[in-house]
Amino acid sequence: MSEHSSEQPVRLTLPLSKEDMAGLRIGQEVLLSGPCFTSRDAGHVRLLEALKETGQLPFGLEGQTIFYAGPTPAAAGRPLGSVGPTTSSRMDFATPALMDAGLAACIGKGKRSAAVIEACKRNGCVYFAAVGGIAALLAKCVVEEQLVAWEDLGTEALRRLQLVALPAFVAVDTQGADLYRAVEQGE
Repeated sequence: MSEHSSEQPVRLTLPLSKEDMAGLRIGQEVLLSGPCFTSRDAGHVRLLEALKETGQLPFGLEGQTIFYAGPTPAAAGRPLGSVGPTTSSRMDFATPALMDAGLAACIGKGKRSAAVIEACKRNGCVYFAAVGGIAALLAKCVVEEQLVAWEDLGTEALRRLQLVALPAFVAVDTQGADLYRAVEQGE
């Protein structure tokens, strides 16, 4: 892993192309702009059910990014009151299947399982880590919000967000390099 602290963040427009993702390396700071979807545990159960039924990702999720978050209702004149990353390992049960079906990237916090890292490598996908504890600040990066499905899940419903310069770091790249394990190993 190289030192990236003096580099400018990489500005990326979602949805990401395979070429965009192939050039990313762990530790790089990124600013994400464009559409993404929110989903957490209960939403991932339903995504897997829909994938099993139809054999494809529902709601145009192919090639898209999922932000593991449960946004709060609008506040302070913004589309959301707060939106912060959820612990990503809670979605590890579903992520490999979703990536195999065409999901391009995900945003969350914390380590991922070996199966998710392998799915990133196999499919040319990336995992971005966002900073936890700053959900109100991250909400300022959301300029639009739209309910897509499963309103009965409340904050865990599938939503489409329009992001502008959401800060994150590349935590797992398309080569299978893992920022969390690299730091643990002193790299």
